[in-house]
Amino acid sequence: MALVNRLQSLSSSFSSTHFRSHRTPSNLQPICSLHYNSSSSSSPFTEKHSVQRYQRDQWVYNHQLQLHDDQTTSSSSASSCCSVIPDFDSSARENDIALQLPELKKLLLVLKEKRKSERGRDDFGPGNVFLVGTGPGDPDLLTLKAVKAIQNADLLLYDRLVSNDVLDLVGANAKLLYVGKTAGYHSRTQEEIHELLLSFAEAGANVVRLKGGDPLVFGRGGEEMDFLQQQGIQVKVIPGITAASGIAAELGIPLTHRGVATSVRFLTGHSRKGGTDPLFVAENAADPDTTLVVYMGLSTLPSLAVKLMQHGLPSTTPAVAVERGTTPQQRMVFAELKDLADEISSVALVSPTLIIIGRVVALSSYWPHSVEETSSLVEAK
Repeated sequence: MALVNRLQSLSSSFSSTHFRSHRTPSNLQPICSLHYNSSSSSSPFTEKHSVQRYQRDQWVYNHQLQLHDDQTTSSSSASSCCSVIPDFDSSARENDIALQLPELKKLLLVLKEKRKSERGRDDFGPGNVFLVGTGPGDPDLLTLKAVKAIQNADLLLYDRLVSNDVLDLVGANAKLLYVGKTAGYHSRTQEEIHELLLSFAEAGANVVRLKGGDPLVFGRGGEEMDFLQQQGIQVKVIPGITAASGIAAELGIPLTHRGVATSVRFLTGHSRKGGTDPLFVAENAADPDTTLVVYMGLSTLPSLAVKLMQHGLPSTTPAVAVERGTTPQQRMVFAELKDLADEISSVALVSPTLIIIGRVVALSSYWPHSVEETSSLVEAK
């Protein structure tokens, strides 16, 4: 009962302030840009209040959802699916976790009984927690180890940037729980995620924490690992292809290249205070011999670009912004550094977008300037 009590006490920390109304953007259709694959027009990502998300998590809404027998047929329309989904704009969303608590507590008890029947005693040890990187979106980029962990999990906590194609690999008997974050909206605080991982691990479950990219690159995986290890829970990290590597490879951009870039630097574009001023305006970030990769940097790019140029990075430095990289919905904008922010704005790229700045960008076959210019760039070094 201690586990149930912890989960119940956890619920007392939930308040409506955690669930401010925030609509999913309606303009997610691909638009004309330098390149994208138009085989599918919908977002591959499980947005925080998408129909797909509620369908995958419907086990925690059993007392609210009334599924029709014909809903599983191929002729079911999006509108009919929406009819069984809690109202996106009312209390169902704002009280998301409160609605889930009864089912979460029930699942804890079920897992305890399952472990007891399997091992014939009450004093079984805790389960494992796997921090699994799912890469930039393409399920073919998953490691074999990640696929095995996903398929053998009892419970999976997944982020917003885990693609639906990856979630399709989850075993039929496993439970999915959304714990995603986006700017201005956190479905759960980091502390609440810690407690959920701990509670289910102590119940003997094999818990998988799914994260986009690599769990230890701007994913707060280190914080989760540290918390659980302090509680005596074994944590296994399964690396994923971080967005920088996956997207650069997709575009044919070498992050380092002899004579062009001698190092690569990963930067976060998030301002800790939520403003538009980057955290990393160090003068050494403007090194022409370094490739800069900016995660989550749409809002801070205008300020970052100005300061990089003020610190000496040429305004003509090649750059690219890539939305939903490696997925069928990939869109990208190539431009010189001085023009990149305006080009991004003109085509309305949305999160998740990765930004790569550096001379290596001109080595991509998508770079709009001449092949001769690219060749001379390499020869000049």
